[in-house]
Amino acid sequence: MKVFIYIIAILAGSVLSFESAIYGKLGENIGQLETSFYNFLMGTLILGILVLFFGKGEMSFVPKAPKWSLLGGILGVIYLTVIVVSVPFVGVGITMTAVIIGQLIMSMVVEHFGWLGIERTSVNKEKIFAVISMVIALILIY
Repeated sequence: MKVFIYIIAILAGSVLSFESAIYGKLGENIGQLETSFYNFLMGTLILGILVLFFGKGEMSFVPKAPKWSLLGGILGVIYLTVIVVSVPFVGVGITMTAVIIGQLIMSMVVEHFGWLGIERTSVNKEKIFAVISMVIALILIY
């Protein structure tokens, strides 16, 4: 089962590179904030339909959820907008490599301290080596 999840995650990552290239170009044509707005508008419409027909949760409980757990929407807007702004300047490869480095570093911190209810996993030399390797890759492709 884990291998299947890894494959799905890799596919999702490859889709993000296409999305970044597409939205980088769209941002040049319609504006960067407008591109982010378009993304979230389309996502809202599509997910609204999916929730309507397949949703099993309770949106009415959103106000009762821990307030920190609602930050994901804000962080998603920041993430996408930074990508839309970055891709036209430095390209998809450098943008995505930098994003992955940021994800690796923050993932290690979150897991090391067990933040947000995540199981604690210590930082080890292999994880540090992986980040250093990614930084070297970023320098080499720049």
